[in-house]
Amino acid sequence: MNALYDVAAPAKLNLFLHVVGRRADGYHLLQSLFVLVDWCDTLHFELRRDGQLTRHDLGPALPADDLCLRAARLLQSASGTALGADISIDKAVPWGAGMGGGSSDAASTLLALNRLWGLNWPRARLLALGLKLGADVPFFIGGHNAIVEGIGERLTPAPVPEQWLAVVKPPTGIETRAIFASPLLVREPQAVILESFAENAHQGVFDAGFGANDLQAAAEAECAQVVQAASILHRQFGNSRMTGSGSAVFARAGAGPEPSANMPAGVADWASGWVGRMCRSLSAHPLVGWAAD
Repeated sequence: MNALYDVAAPAKLNLFLHVVGRRADGYHLLQSLFVLVDWCDTLHFELRRDGQLTRHDLGPALPADDLCLRAARLLQSASGTALGADISIDKAVPWGAGMGGGSSDAASTLLALNRLWGLNWPRARLLALGLKLGADVPFFIGGHNAIVEGIGERLTPAPVPEQWLAVVKPPTGIETRAIFASPLLVREPQAVILESFAENAHQGVFDAGFGANDLQAAAEAECAQVVQAASILHRQFGNSRMTGSGSAVFARAGAGPEPSANMPAGVADWASGWVGRMCRSLSAHPLVGWAAD
């Protein structure tokens, strides 16, 4: 195998997100429902036999040392392979959005290079490597919609029905560190909702109003555009919630063959930097079969 083209790196949305504690080292403990959506970056990998790792940006310019290159270096070092790769990224998922775009790129890089380099590492080994790169990376390696707990290392597959989700990303991104340092951050004393969620999921029932995003109040104080985005979607769909630490906001837009309503007029084309898209949730990651369980 000399190349892998058109490798998908899908975004995620947090249908709820609760802060349930804090570790002695300062990391916050979370409880969240992560759902994959069909808003994806596309990556291409070409084998190099000289051990070099390079990245080419086919869309917007990325930081010189992004998570994708860091993931490639980490796998190369951990495996001891003498192989390298040319990696090209067509970036479509907005950054600073709380949609996990960079983490998804890193996960797809680990999965693709595991195959391209003939390593054949099992998923558990890639999961441990992914956690070193960031809290969201293991979810994308896991391959399924999931309840995510701890700092991102505990994954419980969750049977979320496929649905339409309207997503709006304001021009301004939000620094995650500022959100977790905010006095407005909601911290739940304990995790209390999983049994109720599990029962609903077992019955095939999911309510988009289930839970909350404990980071949203702090994000809205940091960025008034989050409030604006939430208001736009609520007027159109009757519900809205921020994903992750923002600034993207989504609304459930139906579970049938077509969305319950169209995207708010003009959002996707606003020259001011707003972007929006009607997304379909995914039942599994496109690369779910690229690592053995």
